[in-house]
Amino acid sequence: QVQLVESGGGLVQPGGSLRLSCVASGNIFSIYAMGWYRQAPGKQRELVADIIDSGSSRYADFAKGRFTISRDFANKTVYLQSNSLKPEDTAVYYCHSQIDSGIGYRNYWGQGTQVTVSS
Repeated sequence: QVQLVESGGGLVQPGGSLRLSCVASGNIFSIYAMGWYRQAPGKQRELVADIIDSGSSRYADFAKGRFTISRDFANKTVYLQSNSLKPEDTAVYYCHSQIDSGIGYRNYWGQGTQVTVSS
C-alpha cells in the first residue's frame, strides 16, 4: 500500500509564500515522478508542476517564475515553493506520484491540502 501525505497548506495573504511538502510511504520500489496538481471550486484539476527521477521538471504557464518544484527521491519527498501568491491560486493542492510498488508503475494521489490566498 502506497500513501502520499501533503503538508504546508494554509491561509496566506496575496504576495505571500508557502512551501508544500509531500511524502510517499509504503511498499515503494522506485519513484519515477512526483508532482503537484490543484483544483479550485468549480474547476477541473490541473497540473501545477512535476519532476521526474532525472530531475527534469515541467510547469504550468501560471506557475512559471513563481513556483519551484524540487525533490528528494531518496527520502520519497517532493516540495513546491510557491511565491507571489495570488487569490486565483486558491485551491486544494494534490500530490501525485508514479510509483512502482512491485507491480509496475501506477498513479497515486494524496488527500490534498487547502491553499487559500486572501487578505
